[in-house]
Amino acid sequence: MTITQPNTSSGVTWAPVAGPGVTRWTDRLDAAGETDSAPLRGLTVAVVGLGYVGLPTALGLLDSGATVLGVDISAQRLADIRSGDVDLLPAQHAALACTQNTGDFPLSTDVDVLPRADAVIICVPTPVTEDHRPDLRALRAACAAVVQRAVPGQLIVLTSTSHVGTTRELLLTPLAERGLTAEQDVLVAFSPERIDPGNERHTPQTTPRIVGGAGPVGARAAALVLRAAASRIHEVPDPETAEMAKLWENIFRAVNIALANELSEACAHLGLAPVEVIDAAATKPYGFMPFYPGPGAGGHCIPCDPYYLLHQLPPGGPAIPVLSCAMTALRERPAHIAGQAADRLRADGRPLDGARVLVLGAAYKPGVSDVRESPALRLLGLLAERGADARYSDGHVPSLTVDGLELRSVTDPHEEAWDLVIVHTVHPGTDLGWLDAVPRVLDTRHRIRSATPAAVR
Repeated sequence: MTITQPNTSSGVTWAPVAGPGVTRWTDRLDAAGETDSAPLRGLTVAVVGLGYVGLPTALGLLDSGATVLGVDISAQRLADIRSGDVDLLPAQHAALACTQNTGDFPLSTDVDVLPRADAVIICVPTPVTEDHRPDLRALRAACAAVVQRAVPGQLIVLTSTSHVGTTRELLLTPLAERGLTAEQDVLVAFSPERIDPGNERHTPQTTPRIVGGAGPVGARAAALVLRAAASRIHEVPDPETAEMAKLWENIFRAVNIALANELSEACAHLGLAPVEVIDAAATKPYGFMPFYPGPGAGGHCIPCDPYYLLHQLPPGGPAIPVLSCAMTALRERPAHIAGQAADRLRADGRPLDGARVLVLGAAYKPGVSDVRESPALRLLGLLAERGADARYSDGHVPSLTVDGLELRSVTDPHEEAWDLVIVHTVHPGTDLGWLDAVPRVLDTRHRIRSATPAAVR
């Protein structure tokens, strides 16, 4: 069922959180209207975790009139937010700058501020370990801190991607053990994040949001709050449905990216330009969605989230070989690119050992400085292992660490001589004209137009 949560009437008086039960939420929901330009006026919302999800969420809540308590365990992250040294869209940077004067966005590393909030939104990362197992340490710690400080009447919303049953395991059950029952004493919901960093076409305000409440009042309350940072709300019956929907979204992307990489190799073998083929197929108005090849999958979602399902299913449970194979292919993609680099040099009688190789772009996607799970890290390490003098150039990433060694971005790559340039990530506004003078270019994304359609020239 798709619903659009009404805005809240501006004339409602909001009682302190200390009162028992959740009647204040039902009163507010019953009084909701559709004309208020600041539907969250009078609400204090705590956002726990101010990363690439939590910070844009907080700014959206501020825009709708809420006072937002920003909580993060990293003092450095809070300092970066205060200085504006964070990945945000231009409009979000402007909104963040405005908060310096209003006092509506206090930042703290102290979780003891949480009882002051009417609602708490948990936005902490859920990565995987080096052996691709779910790492729930940050999420468990954050949920435990929220549960320990929960007060009657509070709304608690989990947004972090995890396995099915996480909301019940980390919030509903421990809250009940404290004597706080959902729908009676507190409200609980799961609403998975949908943030596309650096993409102005997919801002939070233009993207629908899923909400799965532990009950109808929790669902409606979460929808009211999160409607401030979404185009509309799609309500599902329970947290588990919302949790699985999020996994399904990113599993779909992982499988299709792996497929695009595979088919791009077939196109190159046949002398065809993969992007031309994909764009042609995408003219079909039904049954097709374009995915494009690349050096692998980076960021917090695609390389991590599918493992939360893979590791939840028991031995002897349902077989999901398509997903398993896709994740293996994505993991091995940087090694495949390194092999292509060696083959290209070898074809010209030049060994990879001792070759000067530049990886152009290290961030996992254009327009951001995020290198989490970026294929460039593994690619640089593999090239170095094979003896290459491997460097990188990325104006968004001044330095990074690969296998314990700190590397610094090459500022003017066009002024140096390279045996091979591997195009990994092309940020907006990047001049690629100098690549014409490079003897060998390996375009992992098949985006550079040239006389030959293959990825390597």
